[in-house]
Amino acid sequence: MFYREAGQFKTSYYADQAIFPILQDRIGVAVILFVAFTLPLVASDFFVGSVMIPFLVFSLAAIGLNILTGYTGLISLGTGAFMGVGAYACYKLTTIFPNVPIVVHILSAGFFSAAIGVIFGLPSLRIKGFYLAVATLAAQFFLQWCFVRIPWLYNNNASGAIEVPVRTLMGIDVTGANATPEVRYYLILAIVVGMTWVASNLVHGRIGRQWMAVRDMDIAAELIGIRLLNTKLLAFAVSSFYCGVAGAVMMFLWYGGGEAADAFNINQSFNILFMVIIGGLGSLIGSFFGAAFISSFPTLLKFGLPLIGIHIGSASVEHLTHFAIGALIIAFLIVEPHGLARLWQIAKQKLRVWPFPY
Repeated sequence: MFYREAGQFKTSYYADQAIFPILQDRIGVAVILFVAFTLPLVASDFFVGSVMIPFLVFSLAAIGLNILTGYTGLISLGTGAFMGVGAYACYKLTTIFPNVPIVVHILSAGFFSAAIGVIFGLPSLRIKGFYLAVATLAAQFFLQWCFVRIPWLYNNNASGAIEVPVRTLMGIDVTGANATPEVRYYLILAIVVGMTWVASNLVHGRIGRQWMAVRDMDIAAELIGIRLLNTKLLAFAVSSFYCGVAGAVMMFLWYGGGEAADAFNINQSFNILFMVIIGGLGSLIGSFFGAAFISSFPTLLKFGLPLIGIHIGSASVEHLTHFAIGALIIAFLIVEPHGLARLWQIAKQKLRVWPFPY
């Protein structure tokens, strides 16, 4: 195999496909995983349930959208709807197959969302850009209408909401009132870590190269033998699968039930899109950065402003959050279109050569 070394960097197809080719990155990931799995031992239930669980759920949804928009270049405004499909699919599966472990239902719900994503991804072969965004926006409104108007989805109950049943895993409650934030956190963390590893292998392999070729220039990609329809539909399927699993996790392991039509509305789709933009398009770690920032920003304002002597109401905090996020999106699009992931990459490069930058 053709293989060369250039300092600490390896130059070969095998090395280019490596998820963490540099030793420092592997050490950093190991430290992050260690902190993530030991955090509930030292953090409060409020921090685990109100900060870390939303962060993980939104990270999974942002990864799904980033696969479609960041790696394949296909704009989508229907992320919230695809998350809702996963939530309702998981709800129906739990009622039809009550003895199957909840983790199986959550992952299976992603396949239903993937099938819906492929259907609404069919126009992507003929349209793109603004027109594709409008098409996915239509999918958002249509699916949201289905969530409200089709009683079969929520088992014809009077409230029209998803009622999450009590489910156990290895004798431990993972849903319901007795499920502790730590148990739900560990289950979500395991799902997110496993699916992130799968996504990393996809984007660093042959499929990821095809997605990025379509993103950079679809005509040239077709000329070199890439089948656009298959590649785009696969991107829609994988993206919708991740969003569907995120929706099922959100409803079953975070909210514990509720009005799914309101939880997965157009605002949710825009929130996920903002996470991808601020975190960085075409970057998995950028999905985590964007999710961490947007999911924790309202909490930081709510509890941080009183520490510096500023006391405002909840409504004012919400308005200030929208204003700050909007300003940051404009700033990133102008100054650093690749988002926080690019700033992190620059910082790592400087740290690797410190204290000898020249």
